[in-house]
Amino acid sequence: MTIVAKILVRIVAIEHLIIFWIEAVAWETRGPKVFSTLPQSLFSQTKAIAANMGPYNELLAAGLIWSLIIKDPIWSWNVSVFFVSCVIVAAVYGALTAYKIKRVYHLWHKLTCLMWIAARRRVCQRLKLKAGDRLKLYLI
Repeated sequence: MTIVAKILVRIVAIEHLIIFWIEAVAWETRGPKVFSTLPQSLFSQTKAIAANMGPYNELLAAGLIWSLIIKDPIWSWNVSVFFVSCVIVAAVYGALTAYKIKRVYHLWHKLTCLMWIAARRRVCQRLKLKAGDRLKLYLI
């Protein structure tokens, strides 16, 4: 991955660690400040639900961090593609179903996708993969 792609993956991972902390640890204290459009009384009633959602964001962050520490460039690429894809699917689903999701949240995911495209070309060039062999980058 390129340096910019790695930075964007780190930003998305940090973002999901923050979301985990808000949902699993600070739902009743920071939650009302973050989700100011929701009524205050809702947070105490939904504490268990939020605590259940938190670990999913933590696992996404763990996968993204894992993709950054893998030494093999192909495996690093494949793992990052998988976890950022999971984040994108969750973001699209959230955008379609949630009340209001901030546009900044989606900006990082769009930038990360663009960096994937650029990084994929660099990985293929470094590994000297031909057009037909590029599919292996996703299948290995």
